[in-house]
Amino acid sequence: MADKQAFGQAQQDVKTLTRRPGNDDMLFLYSHYKQGASGDVSGKRPGMLDMVGRAKYDAWAKLKGMPREQAMQKYIDKVAALLKTHK
Repeated sequence: MADKQAFGQAQQDVKTLTRRPGNDDMLFLYSHYKQGASGDVSGKRPGMLDMVGRAKYDAWAKLKGMPREQAMQKYIDKVAALLKTHK
């Protein structure tokens, strides 16, 4: 299972990417980070004009019920994969 230290390290490592990942990867990272850090989605869904905010909210909402440790591990694994392809 993922530990908080590895999760924190992945958060630092993702900032070292030299190429920006695609939108799907960015939404994956965002949603799994939020699920791992905060648990299930909270707050109101952003309005129609905030398309980026809505996409982020919806991606996080799809993970409802996923254990935080599982979300952390998926985030860690995704960052490791991106470090190989986006450095």
